[in-house]
Amino acid sequence: MSRRLVAFLRGINVGGHTVTMDTLRALFEEQGLENVQTFIASGNVVFESTARDLAGLERKIERRLHAALGYEVRTFIRPAHEVAVIASQPPFPAARIRGVAGYYVGFLTKPPQAPAVKALLALRSPNDDLQVRGREVYWLSKARISGSKLSYTVFERTLGGPATFRGMNTITHLVAKYGLGTES
Repeated sequence: MSRRLVAFLRGINVGGHTVTMDTLRALFEEQGLENVQTFIASGNVVFESTARDLAGLERKIERRLHAALGYEVRTFIRPAHEVAVIASQPPFPAARIRGVAGYYVGFLTKPPQAPAVKALLALRSPNDDLQVRGREVYWLSKARISGSKLSYTVFERTLGGPATFRGMNTITHLVAKYGLGTES
């Protein structure tokens, strides 16, 4: 039975790597994935698959994208209902979220180990707050990314693995547009 999934890709339309959304859809469809749709040009792909081994599917997509595009594209897949939970259950109080310059979620391949979480939370400052829930890191920043001492590279180094980040507005709009969370 097919289920709806979302792939968050790192390295699409950044750093001089330009990929059209038509090309990206075709690369997913070539792999037997169905009802493929892209959301904004930053590597968000909604699709259906019967795959149960999501880590295996991530690796399969990464191999195909690398072969077609000529560079590594890390892939982070979440079931649609998990993306809906990310959008609807923030780890910060609503009053703290209002008016901040940035509110982001980072997708990881696996939950970080306790020492990595402790090291990450030690990076908190008056301008930046962080939370970890499972395979996601939440970042609330009073400054824009360019004004913060934190960066995606710092997060990956601290957590000891790859990540890709999206603004929470992107996640909430994705959930609303595709009706994510309406299925299990």
